[in-house]
Amino acid sequence: MAKEADQSPAETQERLERLARLIRSAGHAHGLIPAQWDVLRYLSRANGFSNSPVATAQYLGTTKGTISQSIMALVKKGLVESEARSGDHRSIALHLSAKGRETLAQDPLAALASDIEDLGGKTQRRFAKAVGELLLVETARQQHVSFGTCKSCRHLLHSRPPACTSFGAALDESKLHLLCHRFKPIKKTEAK
Repeated sequence: MAKEADQSPAETQERLERLARLIRSAGHAHGLIPAQWDVLRYLSRANGFSNSPVATAQYLGTTKGTISQSIMALVKKGLVESEARSGDHRSIALHLSAKGRETLAQDPLAALASDIEDLGGKTQRRFAKAVGELLLVETARQQHVSFGTCKSCRHLLHSRPPACTSFGAALDESKLHLLCHRFKPIKKTEAK
């Protein structure tokens, strides 16, 4: 690949926008539309506190009405299961069904992860850092909920078993890598 001249921020933004459109168009596969793939991907990464329709809508930056339509379609297709949370019959927990996990294994965007891996170590790390920083800035600018994992959250209490100070609950150590809607990043001063 020929080396290109440095790109301006506007040109980079245009390329990012084009990449986003290509990613979005790949989401019309296996009888699903992009919004439904988004729900499947999110639910596969959401922790037990964040697998609700409201948290799903917050993560995807959409309305409760829009997300309800996607969830109903996925439930009808047998890809998502919905159940009342224990102790609160008004709150719904969403889970991928076995069929949903099988479908997600055919995710049309899986090739993108492979493409990112092919970037090489240093480029891959820089790209990941840049995308992460842009996501934080844009999430704050648009005043969206910041999602992240327990491993890098200031609410994580490093005890046995680990616990969440926000929810006041013990955590399963094997699930600390999952996304949470109450995520608060550890401040640089806290990390020291």
